[in-house]
Amino acid sequence: ETMTTSKASQPLSVGTKQPSSTSTPSNPNPNPNPYKEEKFVYEFGGPIGAFFTVLALPPLVLALTYFASIGRITLNISDIYANSFSHDWDTFYKCFWGLLGWFSYQVVLERFLPCELVQGAILLTTTHTITNTKDKKLTYRINGHLAFWVTMLTTFCCFPAYDEKLERWQLGMAPLHLLYKYYGDLALAAIAWCTILAVFLYIKSFSSKPDVILAAGGNSGKHIYDFYMGRELNPRPSSSSSSSSPSPSSLCSFFSNFDWKEFCELRPGLIGWVILNMSFVVTQQQNLGYVSGSMILINMFQGIYVWDALYQEKAILTTMDITTDGFGFMLVFGDMAWVPFTYSLQARYLVDHDPNLSVFALLAILFTNFVGYSIFRGANSQKDAFRRDPNGEGVKHLQYLQTKRGTRLLTSGYWGLARKINYTGDWIMGLSWCLVCGVGSIVPYFYAIYFCILLIHRSERDDHMCHVKYGDDWITYKKTVPYRFIPGVV
Repeated sequence: ETMTTSKASQPLSVGTKQPSSTSTPSNPNPNPNPYKEEKFVYEFGGPIGAFFTVLALPPLVLALTYFASIGRITLNISDIYANSFSHDWDTFYKCFWGLLGWFSYQVVLERFLPCELVQGAILLTTTHTITNTKDKKLTYRINGHLAFWVTMLTTFCCFPAYDEKLERWQLGMAPLHLLYKYYGDLALAAIAWCTILAVFLYIKSFSSKPDVILAAGGNSGKHIYDFYMGRELNPRPSSSSSSSSPSPSSLCSFFSNFDWKEFCELRPGLIGWVILNMSFVVTQQQNLGYVSGSMILINMFQGIYVWDALYQEKAILTTMDITTDGFGFMLVFGDMAWVPFTYSLQARYLVDHDPNLSVFALLAILFTNFVGYSIFRGANSQKDAFRRDPNGEGVKHLQYLQTKRGTRLLTSGYWGLARKINYTGDWIMGLSWCLVCGVGSIVPYFYAIYFCILLIHRSERDDHMCHVKYGDDWITYKKTVPYRFIPGVV
């Protein structure tokens, strides 16, 4: 039972409170609450590390967007500062309000499109009490997949614009080339918005409302650390409302169950990433008169990746991002600044530095991505099917370890190959995104390097949490499935 990852949103995932001692099921005096921990242990360098991370991430994002535009890395700080954005206040102002308009549009879609109401997982709080009892669970509106397609329709067919020649408003394709033109300014606007939102959420976490649930790893008492990690677990205007359709007489209550974290994890940043990529397609077509094979592949690969995450939206409700990490600067910045503006580096790079790869090379990269996606989706789908119905036709043959907690840990199929086989598939996909850019620059390969570090760190966190959760059973499981990522290797 490991966490399913459809994406890795944060710039560097950091952990929650760690135990100083653990009671296993074989203990003659077992701890009735296996989550109970006695000492708060900081991760990621503690408050000092959090402080420097908050300072470093914004300029790093701006630098990476500039590196992608020039096709190389430069350590000339004055050059980076001078060219990573326009330094024009009016431009920044327009980008900032345009970004807020985009965010608001996604909120409207989340609130008003038809949805499936789904209850979330059990949540771990600062006191380690289970607040999601059978009769009281957080409810989520699942309609991200529909929001994705409505956004695509609006962007490419139904964007309102005023035609000065015809002197009238009409619907058509959005002016996507402007996103390329103001790429750095949009990144700066996203950084500003993320900072404002993170500050707001941190202040909100001190509310005296009884429905405020604090995250175990973001309640250290050190302001900068808690600000970074996220003090409140699942911030909402209120947890009391669960209505599924708007009512003009109760519009405020209709928005009361809006879940900031689940929304930001999948909507504005991920869908925005796809739109940014499409702006680079439009720009390359305008500049070269055609769209290259590499540009087609990167848009196809990453478009499917985002579509898959939104199609499988319910799967995110059991991930660490939702159940464990607070919603602070780490996730806010990761969701809406880091993801759209660093995951789109390959497409931005290709606008001006296309490697003109051969058909054979493109087919080889296509095959690599297919292998990665097959492993990633196959493993996650197999686990989800087994969770829903262990006796289902497609999974009833799978072997598993029955734990003392009553949970079954898969030891065959994909999950008999390696404990984090889904991470392996995820990384192979990411590598294929970089390969479409050729080997002329290290800049497009930033994602593969960063993502490798991130997945290793996340797997360490998950391994520790599962050891706390399952005790001796987890040790037995690791002996049964000894490899973490690659069967027979590591």
